[in-house]
Amino acid sequence: MSQTSVLEKKVNLNIETLSRDTIIVLTLQVVGMALSYLMQVFLAQWMGKNEYGIYEYVMSWTLLLAIVAEFGWPHTVLRFILEYRVKQQWEYLQGIVRISWLLTVLAGVVLSLAAIGIVLLLDHYRSFTYTTPMLVGIGLGLVPLLALSGVQLEMARAVDDLTLAFAPYRVIWPSLVLAGGFFLWQTNHSLTSIPMISAASLALLFVIVFQLWVLWKQFNKEFEPASPVYAIREWIGVALPLFLQGAFSIILSQTDIVMVGSILGPEDAAIYSAAIRTSTWTIFMLPTMNMVAAPMYASFYAQKDRQGLQQLVSVVALRIFWPSLAIAFILIVFAQPALGIFGSEFIVADWELKILVLGQLVNVLSGPVYFLTAMTGHQNKSVVAFGWATLMHLVLNAIAIPVFGTIGAAMATTFTMVVLNIWLNILVIKNIEINPSIFSGLFSLRNQPELEAVKNGSVATPEDGSQP
Repeated sequence: MSQTSVLEKKVNLNIETLSRDTIIVLTLQVVGMALSYLMQVFLAQWMGKNEYGIYEYVMSWTLLLAIVAEFGWPHTVLRFILEYRVKQQWEYLQGIVRISWLLTVLAGVVLSLAAIGIVLLLDHYRSFTYTTPMLVGIGLGLVPLLALSGVQLEMARAVDDLTLAFAPYRVIWPSLVLAGGFFLWQTNHSLTSIPMISAASLALLFVIVFQLWVLWKQFNKEFEPASPVYAIREWIGVALPLFLQGAFSIILSQTDIVMVGSILGPEDAAIYSAAIRTSTWTIFMLPTMNMVAAPMYASFYAQKDRQGLQQLVSVVALRIFWPSLAIAFILIVFAQPALGIFGSEFIVADWELKILVLGQLVNVLSGPVYFLTAMTGHQNKSVVAFGWATLMHLVLNAIAIPVFGTIGAAMATTFTMVVLNIWLNILVIKNIEINPSIFSGLFSLRNQPELEAVKNGSVATPEDGSQP
């Protein structure tokens, strides 16, 4: 068999796996996003702009703190569990599972105590609108729980259980939050931020305990018992740049909401949050495809197979692009009806939504740059781009929000997305030597049989011509 035939077979087999696993993850993602979106819509209607804005403000802050508590452990755990399974180094596998869980909990608790002290100090010198809701959310353990959700998700991926990885946090938790909000609203005929934060915290605790119980059974079944060995220095050396990159990414996605709430108040935060949540529908295919494809990127890169990696990335980019373009068009044309689902007072954010959708579309056009840098050992270079983009995001929002309001936040966020994606594309082209953007799939490789098959809706293997 020729080298080209071997390459085509390998690429097609990876694409078949990609197609099969994508169906599972896509289903969970779509259901999860729909539930999360419905949850936001109903909470906004039941709580009103002010209380909903307070709820979103607290949840955004706890999510930011949770990313710090994670310290890059999620991707580190995924990488090393896969490696130790192949090498059957069960003692190291046991070690990283235990230490990542323990350190995540400890970091979450320490950060929670520090945050409580800061909130009380702020309230002592100046009346702070969010004091009680923040204390409730942090006191009920939202920070360590949110951090554990990320670590346990990647642990489940490492044992090839995609349902256990994504269903608890993406499907079960928003379902429980929605049910809890409905119960409180029906019981009290009103809904405020504090009981809703409490309900969300208790629901997340249930989800985390359930997922951990199932995970522990899986570990005992698939992994051989061994006394744990801890390579902490090596693990932290990998976790630190991944932590910084992940932290910058979350800060980029949450800071504008926090700054709008701090500068303009909870009602504006609620309206802007509705635009942000709606705009993310544009990119729902991007993380879904790449959650499945990320290990394949690492495999092709480790084998120094740039042609195979280019073909795979181009296939992924094409499959992400078309549905994302359709969703972006719908959201831009029907911006007011989309926001009207939250309530009539939310349609004033239609221009904010249009601007944010354009920014999300740039993410799609750029291709899987974030995952490519993370899975090919170039996270140290990309973290610099994320760091500067985060600083730019903070400065632009600080300037634009007081002058232009929520439209200023949307413009600052979109401009930052454009700059960051251009930077990451340059890094990928220079260091990984492939073109990650959609233009590679549409033009440079359009004559490749694999990509032509994708455009026609199928990818055939050389041997049997079956469709994934």
